[in-house]
Amino acid sequence: MPALTLAIVIAFCVGYLFIAIESVTRVNKAAVALLMLVVTWTLFMVNPAAYLPASVGGDVASAVGEIIERHLGATATTLFFLMGAMTIVELVDRNGGFNFVRDVMRTHSKRALLWRIAFVTFFLSAILDNLTTSIVMIMILRKLVSERQDRVVYASLVIIAANSGGAFSPIGDVTTIMLWNKGVITALGVVAWLLIPSLVSMMLPAYVLSLSLQGNLGQAITQAPVEQSNELTATQRKVIFFLGVGGLIFVPVFKSVTHLPPFVGILLVLGVLWTVTEVFYSRQENGEGNGTVRNRVSQILSRIDMSTILFFLGILMAVACLQTVGVLTMLGDGLNNIFNGNHYLTTGIIGMLSSIVDNVPLVAGCMGMYPVTAVGDMAVDGIFWHLLAYCAGVGGSMLIIGSAAGVVVMGLEKISFGWYMRHISWIAFAGYLAGMLCYWAERSLTLGY
Repeated sequence: MPALTLAIVIAFCVGYLFIAIESVTRVNKAAVALLMLVVTWTLFMVNPAAYLPASVGGDVASAVGEIIERHLGATATTLFFLMGAMTIVELVDRNGGFNFVRDVMRTHSKRALLWRIAFVTFFLSAILDNLTTSIVMIMILRKLVSERQDRVVYASLVIIAANSGGAFSPIGDVTTIMLWNKGVITALGVVAWLLIPSLVSMMLPAYVLSLSLQGNLGQAITQAPVEQSNELTATQRKVIFFLGVGGLIFVPVFKSVTHLPPFVGILLVLGVLWTVTEVFYSRQENGEGNGTVRNRVSQILSRIDMSTILFFLGILMAVACLQTVGVLTMLGDGLNNIFNGNHYLTTGIIGMLSSIVDNVPLVAGCMGMYPVTAVGDMAVDGIFWHLLAYCAGVGGSMLIIGSAAGVVVMGLEKISFGWYMRHISWIAFAGYLAGMLCYWAERSLTLGY
């Protein structure tokens, strides 16, 4: 490995270490991520010609600018999607939209609530995406569980269930969408083969976590009165709920029909919801109610967690630098050679790596490295592609920063990297292996290999 490439890798690893020990250093992970972005790309500019094709010639600055803008554009789609989804969910929540969902899930038993959270998150993630689902479920959890010690356990299960639920659906995770659009998996194939393994990867951790929960939820929570908005009627609150949640469900349909990126669909839903709520509040200001600005979109936007957004920006752009210098491709080739084509080991390691670096460039690198064949393990709906979809999705649960769901929950519930690693990582890893074993059993029983 060239010295400059090694320096970039070291800079990334050092930054990652400081993110991991945030609870010790007390330095916000977003600040570290931004420094990682700047340092890795600054090192890249020491000799950018070493990583550019010869056809670029002397116009190095222009070529580098195009590369960074391309990666920034891809990163921005994730950031705008996140901002839109967070705003929509917060708007629905502040206007009492999740009250009846909370009431349906309410129970006295801590363990019963855990299983309800697990299954609702799992199947909702398959319809929406793991990022949006995590935001919705955390909002509901905040209404149901007051004790922080219990809530972080539920929140950790939300991460696991959201990632597992997204792995078996062609629209449930960014990586499955990539593989589906590429044509290496089919919607029916990925659901048929990965539903049970994904379910197992969620249920085993849920069972282990349920052992740590005993007794009942506090009376103040289980019998809390339904919160009522003092600004909107019950009908208006229901309209906001169905527009918000229905709109989130509509986003994958919008993408399939228009072939536009998901963030465009999110912005469409936000625009419609914003317009409708402005009409509701303007009527109250005209004499039909008190009418305040507390729950308006303009105010909610000012309370968006920008540290989470900037953390995403720093991490994704730093990983983009690793991708540009060829580290990820080099890593994939090395894995393939070391394990001599054993797809379970290769994709298993890739899944573990996806808990450290973003799974999107890992999957993108794999799609570029491994050709699609007419028959065999590398064919459409072959073993390799199914395992890649499963491992890249579920593997992100092993570390809290290994997935979009984990990063969002980390920011919303202030769960430290170290706590998650000590208490949850081994449980998620056990579920990850159990799901892979389940897939192997499926293949062995049905196809004989």
